[in-house]
Amino acid sequence: MRSLLPRRAVLALLVAGPARAQPAPESESAWQALAGGGMALFRHAIAPGGGDPPGMRLGDCSTQRNLSDEGRAQARRIGAAFRERGIAVGAVHASAWCRALETAELAFPGQVQPEPAFDSFFGARQDAEARTAAARRVLLGWDGPGAMFVATHQVNITALTGIFPASGEGVVLRRDGGALVVVGRIRP
Repeated sequence: MRSLLPRRAVLALLVAGPARAQPAPESESAWQALAGGGMALFRHAIAPGGGDPPGMRLGDCSTQRNLSDEGRAQARRIGAAFRERGIAVGAVHASAWCRALETAELAFPGQVQPEPAFDSFFGARQDAEARTAAARRVLLGWDGPGAMFVATHQVNITALTGIFPASGEGVVLRRDGGALVVVGRIRP
């Protein structure tokens, strides 16, 4: 069977290794890991289409694929789910793409810090290995307090975990020594 990942992403997974284990969606253990200071990699909320339009420029949302009204509601639900479960969030990072920044801002208003390690490499596959290594360093360096929330892109999450998340779906990780371990998936 042919891999759905591009050759470079597969090589990056083989060299650095994806996070271990792929539990079933919506596991209670994912929420427990977040309560204990875990990390949640969320694919940005619903933004119709795929990739970016020709002429896309960072910093100019009018040139990008953006969240729909449904996506904005989904982003708010993500934040509400964290608050309802009493999950303290100590860091909120996002890709510089408007759809990721808006997802994070609607979920956790006023807490968002752009983090280039989580910027998409969908249109720049040559950056996959370096971007994935940088993201892995950020994640492995997390030591709280609270959970880390990241709004990023499918390609980034798949490179880090081997999981292809839906829009607005989160993959929860915990650190185990020098490795990242997938604990579960959540989709508020």
